[in-house]
Amino acid sequence: MLVGAMNHPAHNLISEIEWIGAMGFDFIDLTLEPPKARPRQLDLKQVRAALQAHQLRAVGHTAYYLPLCSPFESIRRAAVEELKLCLEAFSQLEVHWMNLHPDRQAPLHDRKFVIDRNLQTIREILPLARQLGIGLMIENLPGGFNTVRQMGELLDALPELGLHLDFGHANLLVESNTADDLLAAYGRRLRHVHLHDNKGGSADLHLPLGCGTVDAARVVLLLQAHGYDGTVTLEVFTPDRRHLEYSRDVLRRLWQAAAAPGSPLPPPPPAKPVP
Repeated sequence: MLVGAMNHPAHNLISEIEWIGAMGFDFIDLTLEPPKARPRQLDLKQVRAALQAHQLRAVGHTAYYLPLCSPFESIRRAAVEELKLCLEAFSQLEVHWMNLHPDRQAPLHDRKFVIDRNLQTIREILPLARQLGIGLMIENLPGGFNTVRQMGELLDALPELGLHLDFGHANLLVESNTADDLLAAYGRRLRHVHLHDNKGGSADLHLPLGCGTVDAARVVLLLQAHGYDGTVTLEVFTPDRRHLEYSRDVLRRLWQAAAAPGSPLPPPPPAKPVP
């Protein structure tokens, strides 16, 4: 397992790479978005040199608010062009996977329109992704893309699309955490993981591990049961970075303990009502 952290897009990217490297992470979850990490404004040679200097790998992350399904075609097309810029930048940084966030911001339009537009956008960037050798993966989001049925509308339509499983999101706006079901259905396509804590309901709190209701020990056992040993980003977004450091150490201890012979997989958590 490789443990990583995400750069803050409002901070200087080189400085972000430096502190992520200094804290002993294995990779950076490199998010390319304004105000200070948009592809057009970066010196990619300098970024690549900084990654190499700190021996950091990178996973590609795009802005969660890009309008992939906008009913305004010109706006949707602009999102396509921004995603292509991200692909080209990630290619220069030797990144092999880039995530996408499904979009549902199409007021007065039905679910079929939303799905069709998301798929249209993804299909339009796939040729460039293939050409550059970068795989695309879709992240589960609360409130519309967080169950097997919902994610299947995209994953089943595009078999080469990978799953980017966010365990914190899987705990939000659902009767019970959906991670078990998503892994049962699409675990063979799991390409990247986000891990952070929250207290269920609707608040995406991005707390340190152990501060909410996401069972990090069970997450680790579940990943290992599915044979996953890849990248895990700790999305702990508190002002004090010691919380991120603490969560890193917790995750590594849990992973090592779960890898010991005889570690059982606990039963799924009980269902709970949606608040």
